[in-house]
This record gives sequence, C-alpha cells and structure tokens, in this order.
Amino acid sequence: MTRSSRSGLRAARLGPADVVRLGGTGLRTRPLRVFLSALGIAIGVAAMIAVVGISGSGQAEVDRRLDALGTNLLRVAPGETVAGDKARLPAESVAMIRRIPPVQQVAATGATGANVYRNERIAAGRTGSLAVLAAGSDLLPAVGGQVRKGRWLDAATEKYPAVVLGATAAQRLDLYTPGTRVWLGGRWFSLIGVLDPVPLAPEIDGAALVGWPAARTYLRFDGHPSTVYVRAADSRIAAVRAVLPATAHPAKPGEVQISRPSDALAAREATESALTGLLLGLGGVALLVGGVGVGNTMVISVLERRPEIGLRRALGATRGQIRTQFVTESLLLSLIGGLGGTALGTLITAGYATSRAWPTVVPVWASAAGVACTLGIGMLAGLYPAVRASRLSPTEALAGT
Repeated sequence: MTRSSRSGLRAARLGPADVVRLGGTGLRTRPLRVFLSALGIAIGVAAMIAVVGISGSGQAEVDRRLDALGTNLLRVAPGETVAGDKARLPAESVAMIRRIPPVQQVAATGATGANVYRNERIAAGRTGSLAVLAAGSDLLPAVGGQVRKGRWLDAATEKYPAVVLGATAAQRLDLYTPGTRVWLGGRWFSLIGVLDPVPLAPEIDGAALVGWPAARTYLRFDGHPSTVYVRAADSRIAAVRAVLPATAHPAKPGEVQISRPSDALAAREATESALTGLLLGLGGVALLVGGVGVGNTMVISVLERRPEIGLRRALGATRGQIRTQFVTESLLLSLIGGLGGTALGTLITAGYATSRAWPTVVPVWASAAGVACTLGIGMLAGLYPAVRASRLSPTEALAGT
C-alpha cells in the first residue's frame, strides 16, 4: 500500500484551469526573461510567416496579372531552315491561322529592318537595340497591352507616318509627348502614343510600332510577319498549338516555332518558390534557436525554484503535477512567442505587399503551422526541465534554500 492509501489521503487533482494558472504564475514572476525568450520564438515565427506571406502575395500578383492578360496566348515565330538560315513565315499565315475554329484573336508584327532615332543627327550605329515593327490595329488587344499616353494605331493613322513607342523604346529615346517628331527609317514620323510594359510580349517594349500599310509605303516592308500572336479558347489551347505549325506554314511546318509566353512567367514563379524554400529553412533555424532559448529559460527556472518545488512536494503535489506545471509553463511561453511572431509576420507581409501594390496574402496554414511548431518546440524544450523538477525529493529541494 502507498503512503497516501495508508493515511487515507489522496493528492488533489488539478483541473485544466489550475494547470494554466500555475504555469502562468511562473511567467508573471519573471517578465523580462519571459519577454526575451518569447522574442526569440517570435522572430523565428515572424520570419517564416513573412517569407510565406510575401511569396504568396507575389504569386497572387503574378496570378492576377495572368488572369488580366490571359493565359491563352500563343506566339508563332519563324525558326531555322535546314541550312541553318532564318526562316520566314508566309505573308498569308495570319489569314490562314484565323480560319482555325477555336482561335479567338490573331495579330502580327513584322520586322521592317529600319532604325529609329531621337533626331536625324544621331549616328547611324547608335540604334539603342530598338526595333521598328509593322503592326495592325488589332495587336494591342491580342497581347493585352495598354496605352500610357496618346492613342494606339487605328484605321486612319496606320496608313500614315505615325509611330507608337513601346515602354523601353520611349525611355531610351526620352520621348513621351504625343505630337513629337521621331526620325525613323530616314524620314520623320509623328509620335502618337506610348505604351505601358507588355509582360506577355516584352519584345514590343523595345520597339517602335508603325501601321502595316505605312510600313509598306514608307519603309519598304515586304509584308512577311515575324511574330504572330494567337488567342484561343482556354480548353482548346493544346489542340490549337498542335495544328499551328502546319497552318502557319503548310509547306514547311518544321520551320515554325510555337511558344506560350505565360509559361515563362510560370517558370519564374517556380524559381521564386525554390527561393522561398531556402528562406523558410533559415526561418526554421531561427525558430530552433528560439526553442533553445525557451529550454534554457526553463532549466534556469527549475534551478531557481527548487524551494518552491520542495514545498509543493512536501504539501502533497505528485511528480506528475510538477511535470505538468513546468511543461505548461513552457507551452505558455512558446504560445506567447508564436502568437506574437504570427502578428509580426502578418504586419511585415502587409507592409511589403502594400508598398508594392500587391494583394496581401497570408495563408492560414502558415499561421497555424507557425503556432503548432512553437507548441511542439515548447513541449520538447520544457520536457527535460519538467522531468528534472519532478525527480527532486522534498528534502533535496528544500535543502537547496
């Protein structure tokens, strides 16, 4: 028979509220140490949530842009001939592609071989790597472009020496005001518009765009498209992509290249995800360091509170109750750090996303995982000190006073 059975006494049971109250008492008596230990946990959790949140916000922005621009864009371009020379698309390729039933929009640009300069005094070799492309009035809707200043080519202006500059071309030429004259192909053209950047067709950013008829009249353009942009029904993209080479160039389908610009953006998003994994690892290291701090705090707490442990043991507290008290204290300490880190990480994410005009995205799973990790670390960090405290006999503990 146990001593409690012989005397007819039993140790009082501690309810959940009693356990939490006991654990909280240990924290309240050492506020500065609790703050510093919780801060270590909070920094680790905040780093993890901020990394996930900023990455999620960036991906949401990419998805938003793709949704706005459309992921159903295909680009048709000439490849190489058997001899290794640059191939050419037939002048009729745009009309032939337009006959494919699922195709919704078709537009093309054609390389003219002309150069564009700010004025006629610029040396011929200083082209700034800017291309002069022939384009139709249907190009901008097909590639999801927007006009920043002025207007786009229309049925009237595409016949005359009028030019629209891409975002990069306008920056290099330092020309933004509609009505300004531009030296293009050995003659003056009138600037009628400047475009915003076009993510799905970045080659347009560094180009001067003139109307298809004007390119034939003033620049000796041969009428062969250098790039054809095709939009098709989302559910039929794969089928359209399969028939595009034979449709665009029936005689030599092997000389046609088909690409999907949105795939490049998706690849960039995957690269950012890999970087996110690395940063999450660093956040995990910070969280582990915080856990070591919690364990250190709890060990010191046990050494300092030996008299309290001895007194409680002498008054009838069981070893299990002592273990529960110190594990609860460790869990509460970690929970404070976890909740603080979650709030801090959310604020960091919101601040960064707002500064970049991104939607703020903090996945619920990230917040839940951060708090769960801190509780797990708190459990592990507090387990050894709790077991050590429970093994102290009343006489041994009281002798340490």
